[in-house]
Amino acid sequence: MSPKQKNALVPAGKKNPPAVRKPSAPTTVRLVDETVTFASREDVRERLPDILGKALAMIWIDKEFAKVFATDPQGTLEAQGIFLPDYMAIEFQKPDTNRPRIVVYEKRPNSNFRLRILYLQLVMMAGR
Repeated sequence: MSPKQKNALVPAGKKNPPAVRKPSAPTTVRLVDETVTFASREDVRERLPDILGKALAMIWIDKEFAKVFATDPQGTLEAQGIFLPDYMAIEFQKPDTNRPRIVVYEKRPNSNFRLRILYLQLVMMAGR
């Protein structure tokens, strides 16, 4: 192959480099388009995993979002317009590892007992 011949599927010349995010650019990604208020455990189990999946993806690629989410996961979701029932709580575990986990608990009234409703965790798998 001659040095002048290019084999890129999508050529990117020096004048038009591939898209990159500038570190100073603010995060504009929204987890939801409108306000979401969960009313029941079933509702949380059905709809929240999709939203938390987006949050985990953002945590993976956006360190600023990861810091904010690790500090106050429930407050971060509420700032995005996502509201859980009062008897539920979100915990962000392992924020400094490559396998962060988000756990949703149901709190029992007049008890320190918490029932895990669901959890999401990033897992990378390679195949051959």
